[in-house]
Amino acid sequence: MGSKIAVIGSGISGIAVAARLAARGHEVVVFEKNSFPGGKLSEIRAGEFRFDAGPSLFTMPQWVDDVFVSCSESPRDFFNYKPLPVLCKYFWNNGKKLEFSADLDTAAKRLEEDFGEDRGALSKYLKKSRKKYDLVGEIFLKKPLNQWSTWWDQKTIKSLFQIFEFELFSTLNAANKRFFNSGEIVQLFNRYATYNGSNPYRISGMFSMIPHIEMNRGAYAPEGGMIAITNSLVELGKRCGVEYQFGTLVSEILVKDSRVTGIRLKDGGEMYFDRIISNMDIKLTYEKLLPDCPPPAKLKYEERSSSGFIFYWGIKREFPELDVHNIFFSENYPAEFNAIEKGEIADDLTVYVNITSKYNPTDAPRGMENWFVMVNVPGDRGHDWVKMRAKIRKRVIRKLNKNLGLDIESQIVSEEVMDPTGLARRTLSADGALYGSSSNNMWAAFLRQFNRHSGIKNLYFCGGSVHPGGGIPLCLSSAEIVDKMIGEETF
Repeated sequence: MGSKIAVIGSGISGIAVAARLAARGHEVVVFEKNSFPGGKLSEIRAGEFRFDAGPSLFTMPQWVDDVFVSCSESPRDFFNYKPLPVLCKYFWNNGKKLEFSADLDTAAKRLEEDFGEDRGALSKYLKKSRKKYDLVGEIFLKKPLNQWSTWWDQKTIKSLFQIFEFELFSTLNAANKRFFNSGEIVQLFNRYATYNGSNPYRISGMFSMIPHIEMNRGAYAPEGGMIAITNSLVELGKRCGVEYQFGTLVSEILVKDSRVTGIRLKDGGEMYFDRIISNMDIKLTYEKLLPDCPPPAKLKYEERSSSGFIFYWGIKREFPELDVHNIFFSENYPAEFNAIEKGEIADDLTVYVNITSKYNPTDAPRGMENWFVMVNVPGDRGHDWVKMRAKIRKRVIRKLNKNLGLDIESQIVSEEVMDPTGLARRTLSADGALYGSSSNNMWAAFLRQFNRHSGIKNLYFCGGSVHPGGGIPLCLSSAEIVDKMIGEETF
């Protein structure tokens, strides 16, 4: 017999777990404070320009496909994507450029000819990156860390015997310097720490497994943009029987005798459920929804991830020299991360430009482009973001002008902005942190909230601020973990 389940928040993890559970026969209701689904994975429109609001890189599409398959549907009937032939274009202050091809032989040739790297360096690096992923991916991405079955599994035991392969006690920067000689290429691989809002000069060398996900497995462009992921999963859930209540703010999770009983809405109404899943930022879940339940002591040691400052620019011309993903690096990468940790903004910033109209032409008028322009910044600590906006904008334009050789400001015909406070309001992300917690602490995986509350029965957590972490694949993994937990308990 199915349970009556409430999911709080319609981020990617919430809509995925809702569909999975409804397909199992549970009665599922999703509560979302906004009038639209997706959380960070939503969209922004400005006149004739459309922008993906947040995540812009799509890897491991099989994680989305798996949700459809779990609901006995064919993903290709509802959601499609294409591989990107160019993973990213890189630009440095010294004038060097690199088009990183999805064809790794071509990429290796460019590293050798343009940056003096050994022809086999990329292959050796990605081989080790793959091995790290194979050793720990199944453990840390797909299984709950607070269950003995995870640690007594034969694959887990085998992996632990090879712990020195992980480079746990090295930094990502140090691990990268063991393979590459060029400062530019070390910087390129250091940037993968930002995929979970961390610092490459502090994060463990274990995370050199991240490039494997993008380079060995590829990056993709969803038809219709990143918002198509959200929309297709919401519609999937509806076909499975999920009820969505948009514009509905949950104010409290009701608990009696150490068991959830339901939820209280902001308007004072109460609804009763057998199980509750919070897809809300874990810090705010405890602060706002569980006022009488103290958070686990370990959470106070959890370091929040960095945030982002985003400009959504409508550009009145096309740039054939740019691709879908583009990075304009700062000259002093350590200084940039040191500034973030101090709550400051470096003078020379690394700028990311994503242009979805390159593969989805309807995102911009003919002959124009939609630029999603982001820099990494600290989470909100009481900053005057209105004042900082002008400084950041000036530094971003200076960077782009230098690398592209023209006045970018004169090409901007439309502008929207998202700062950490706007991100916090829109997605209820504590401090505007993009990924919940960072992975700067070597033990970050164990400091994150596990996916089931240890003291309150039938209370679960999913999303980027809990195990296994932030980013689309990990959020979908947390949804799968919760789905399996409930499945094991109810059938």
